[in-house]
Amino acid sequence: MKAREIADIIEAFAPVETAAGWDNTGFCIGSPDTDVKAVLVGFDCTPALVAEAVERGANMIVTHHPLIFKGVKKISPDTFLGSVITEAIKHDIVVYAAHTNADKAASGVNDLMADRLGLTGREVLSEDGFGLTGYLPHPMSAQEFIAFVKKQFSLKVVRASAPADVPVEKVALCSGSGGSLLEEALCSGAQAYICGDVSYHQFFTEKGFMVLDIGHFESEIDIVDKLISVLSEKNSTFAVLRTKNDYNPIHYF
Repeated sequence: MKAREIADIIEAFAPVETAAGWDNTGFCIGSPDTDVKAVLVGFDCTPALVAEAVERGANMIVTHHPLIFKGVKKISPDTFLGSVITEAIKHDIVVYAAHTNADKAASGVNDLMADRLGLTGREVLSEDGFGLTGYLPHPMSAQEFIAFVKKQFSLKVVRASAPADVPVEKVALCSGSGGSLLEEALCSGAQAYICGDVSYHQFFTEKGFMVLDIGHFESEIDIVDKLISVLSEKNSTFAVLRTKNDYNPIHYF
């Protein structure tokens, strides 16, 4: 099967035209006309992921985060990005990313977050399609909600604002860096907002509203298994492999 046909399978799930204008969703390296024998699916395209693809005979890599996000002025094997690009090209590996289109997709990243919390009555949070709101199975105190979130996302720690002084019933969420949607979350009537990459000043919240930063990786990692499921359902001539080398680059001590 051609790489473009594999991309078509992914884009039927997460249409590429829904990706944000600033994004770099789609093919990062390689030709869409490449005959693909095996696809390695992961979260980030790292040196370890490319080495694994070579070892396991995968000549296409599909990740959530784009390998090339901003302009590249120099490609050197001595840098993190340069080494990935060099090795992928050297071994004729196609690299493809499903990023913000997978965030927005039905059953995409945000729905996967909502699934962990059992949210009902879901609605899109922002006008441009990012984030969701929904209702918990039952109201919880702020402390109960924090413990629930930690359990459902398998977190050892969570960064949070002062706990809300009202029961949490409606929740807003956004996968990844969701700080820009904090105002939308507040205006949605939610008592809590879950995302990643919240800045210091955003933890000063309004009365009856709280913010939880569960981490970028932690909020999005479920998309790897979802992409594997999407590809496996249409698999006929290529193998779909899950990477053994996904890891959170942020370490907690």
